[in-house]
Amino acid sequence: MLFNSYVFMLAFLPLTLLIYFLLGRLPERIPLNKVFLVLASFVFYGYNNPSYVPIIVCSILVNYALSQLMLSCEKKAVRLPLMLLGLALNLGVLFYFKYHDFFVDNLNRAFGTRFSLYHLALPLGISFFTFQQLSYVIDSYRRTVPRYHLLDYALFVTFFPQLVAGPIVLHSEIVPQFADAKNRRFNFDNFAPGLYAFALGLFKKVIIADTFGVAVTEGFANALSLNTAEAWFVAIGYTLQLYFDFSGYCDVATGVGLMFNIRIPINFNSPYKSLNIREFWQRWHITLSRFLTNYIYFPLGGSRRGMARTCVNLMIVFLASGLWHGAGWLFLLWGLMHGAASVLYRLFRRQYDALHPALQWLLTFIFVVIAWVFFRATSMSDAMAIVRSMFMMNFGPIRDSITAAFALPGGIRPGYNAVFMMLWYALSLFACLGLRNTYEKTMDFHPTLLNALSTVLLILYVTLSLSNVSVFLYFNF
Repeated sequence: MLFNSYVFMLAFLPLTLLIYFLLGRLPERIPLNKVFLVLASFVFYGYNNPSYVPIIVCSILVNYALSQLMLSCEKKAVRLPLMLLGLALNLGVLFYFKYHDFFVDNLNRAFGTRFSLYHLALPLGISFFTFQQLSYVIDSYRRTVPRYHLLDYALFVTFFPQLVAGPIVLHSEIVPQFADAKNRRFNFDNFAPGLYAFALGLFKKVIIADTFGVAVTEGFANALSLNTAEAWFVAIGYTLQLYFDFSGYCDVATGVGLMFNIRIPINFNSPYKSLNIREFWQRWHITLSRFLTNYIYFPLGGSRRGMARTCVNLMIVFLASGLWHGAGWLFLLWGLMHGAASVLYRLFRRQYDALHPALQWLLTFIFVVIAWVFFRATSMSDAMAIVRSMFMMNFGPIRDSITAAFALPGGIRPGYNAVFMMLWYALSLFACLGLRNTYEKTMDFHPTLLNALSTVLLILYVTLSLSNVSVFLYFNF
């Protein structure tokens, strides 16, 4: 089920909230509100494809059983094979659905074999709920997690605001909040900022990101014929599309969580304000960076074994990040680019930090824009063509098929589409760089008349603009 759909906004969300808080009025020893929320999350997850539900149910049951066995055993020698089994099962399922065809296709190309491709549909959110459960399995091996009831564990995994595209939450960030008795009751002080964040997130996705998406799709479809101006506008357009799409999703997840009195950890913190690549990854997809740091970088030795080993560890982490995002060479190349940039920053940090902050920001932003081209492109030739055009100094007018994405409703004054596009880009960049992010706003939100009116207007505008529904980009990962 999509957040930006009529069935979610007008039926699923209000009904789920109503029933959840009604059941929350029962005595605490009767956790029907939790049972209902788990079942509702399964409905949300399997709405468009019910065959996904058995996959996540089996994943929950197997991982919970393994964690309980490890928590029951004091001998590390016994826990180790259980943990390795958990790793193998989780990564094996992820490989089967997400990476099998990529691996087999490259094997066939390299050795002339003819192994069959499965062409499997990727279950929604499998990368997210797999990593989330992997963290719990590993921490169970370390015996740093408490024993949870199966219901609490299932709710930790399936809570629908963060189920499909994150954040990758830790048990300690979610389960205690559901155990808090006061969170069983409706709380307007949480609902008001939650509804505001929900409305703003949908506006970012439906109005801003999807508008950029039309121009970006047109640009990448004609990657081989773009002039320099078009290449830059298309590349920056995708940079902004992905920003507002992922930022919008994070706002929606934060907002819906708050409506249920659950504060989901921040996952997106104005990353385009970053002055260096390290700061960028401290702000972009924060929980993924945390997972890769805690469960790959630190076990490899982190920065404790000398500069050479640190650089190798950074490259491994970013290659894993690229592969996590998708089964393709361009995703790996994107990860390699960010890994190389992180290594260079580590090696020349003193010299880089001595530069003027404006130059630091510009260098970081240009690198991120170029790297996103490889992330978005469907082929190496298209990606290289766009990057080549960006620096060929072959300036010219921007084709109407790109500027048309920014036309006023009704096709008013089509000759001014390029002007509207410039204004759209300028305002979007200002929002990225000059405004506070939504998570910060929810921390000190006050339910004023202005906030109430803006929330209502945003929801109405978004609702009237849902004729062309598109999925959040991170649903694909």
